[in-house]
Formats: sequence, structure tokens, C-alpha cells
Amino acid sequence: MDDVRIRPATAADLPAVKGVTDAAYRHYIARIGVVPQPMEADHAAEVAAGRVFVTGEPVTGLVVIEAHADHLFLDSIAVHPDAHGRGVGRRLLEFVDARARALGLPEVRLYTNALMWENQEIYPKFGYEVVERRVDGPYDRVHYRKRLD
Repeated sequence: MDDVRIRPATAADLPAVKGVTDAAYRHYIARIGVVPQPMEADHAAEVAAGRVFVTGEPVTGLVVIEAHADHLFLDSIAVHPDAHGRGVGRRLLEFVDARARALGLPEVRLYTNALMWENQEIYPKFGYEVVERRVDGPYDRVHYRKRLD
């Protein structure tokens, strides 16, 4: 059973952060025709900035978040394929909601590639609504928000 604790990532977690992110997103390269942005992120800078939170021992999932004045931005969520079906993603999304509430932020925002249709089925189940679809460079993105009570 995965360690259910979600904690800030440390520099020692960098190989796991990259490994889990790559494993979670690699299969999308052929489908969308470009490397997904999370795979190209500066993981060291994100960890140093306190934006990455991990779960599992070894790490099986992570989120990258960024607080803004009026929302918490969920930049990336990644679950290692070996951990699918264990509730890791659900726990991470619940953590993001709790983090936003703790920071006094009224909503969570995120986007996903329009060709990552699995995500478009998942996010509405967790209370996210589509705000818009927009092309940003090589990425065709569906933008979501979740208003928190």
C-alpha cells in the first residue's frame, strides 16, 4: 500500500519527480505530436520553489502547484502507471483542494491538452468545469476551474 502522506518534495526526490512525470506523460507524445510540457519542466526549480508535493514510498504520484492572488494553479499532476487504480490521483486532487482552502483561495484552475481525453473525463468528476479551449503555441488546451465552497 502506498504511503498516503503527501509532503513537499526535496532535492533528494528530483530523480523520482522526473521519473514519475516522464512515466505518466510519455505515452502522450505520439498522440499529441509534441513532448508534454510537464516533461520539459525545470523540476529542480519547481522543487526549490516549494511547488512540488509527492506521495508514496517510493514516490508514486505528485502535483506541481502555484498560488496566485485569486486561485491555486494545478500545473501538473502525475501518477506512475504502476500505481493506477490505487486512489493516488484522487488523494492528490483532494490535497490540492485542501491546499487552496488553507491558502484562502476560492478556486483551483488547471488545463489539459485537448487530446488527453482521459483527463477530460476525470476532471468533471472532481467538480471541475470547462472555462475555455485555447491554443497556446503547439498546445491545444482545455482550461478548467473548480470553485471551492
